[in-house]
Amino acid sequence: GKGLSIWDAFARAPGRIKTGEDGRNGAGHFYKWRADVKLMAQMGLKYYRFSISWPRVIPAGTGAVNEEGIKFYSNLIDDLLRNGIHPV
Repeated sequence: GKGLSIWDAFARAPGRIKTGEDGRNGAGHFYKWRADVKLMAQMGLKYYRFSISWPRVIPAGTGAVNEEGIKFYSNLIDDLLRNGIHPV
């Protein structure tokens, strides 16, 4: 999958994050997006603003596209729309 981002490299350098965490676990949205969308719908949200993680789409920064990354964003957007939530 996912390649390293600038944040990944920064956070993994010792002493950069006060608590010593390195950002590898994060919020887990990539694995929990279905439950996240369900919660958004239950909350009545109409818009969801997100950023594309380019290292997830093009892991090396150039060249080959990670089809799993494209599939993730496609599925996320489709589910948002099915639930009346506008992706922005």
